[in-house]
Amino acid sequence: MLWTITIACLLLAGLIFRQSFRKRNEEIEMAGDAGLAILEFGRAFPGEAIRAVISTANGRTVFLRLHDGKAGCMNAHGHHYSCHLIEPGMVHVTGAGPKRLNVKFSNAAFEGGMFEFRDEKEAAEVSLWLLGSFMPGLAAQNPRIVGQPG
Repeated sequence: MLWTITIACLLLAGLIFRQSFRKRNEEIEMAGDAGLAILEFGRAFPGEAIRAVISTANGRTVFLRLHDGKAGCMNAHGHHYSCHLIEPGMVHVTGAGPKRLNVKFSNAAFEGGMFEFRDEKEAAEVSLWLLGSFMPGLAAQNPRIVGQPG
């Protein structure tokens, strides 16, 4: 009788251990998949062409650089993303350390917050995208603003 209870407890512990690792691996795959982020953003905004994608260090948020100087942001909520097209003049960005950005949106359509990136270069790149989204019309008129030879 004691051996039966011991074996049952070991099997139960093994199942719980396996499920926790499976769930953790699925969350990492969902959070770090840039291809899935591109597909989801394409569904939400089919008319926007994506030029570049950078995700945060934890993979829960993805920032997108769009073709016309605008930017987009996606936040993972489990297996779903909330997509946001950043309108000119609707974002306030401040640095909060070498790899962190504090982003606030003036409209309540998307939750802002503190975002940490893998390195300083990615944080700087995303801040330029967000700050460039203030006036995308000017970027389209003046090719030197977006770094193209003019």
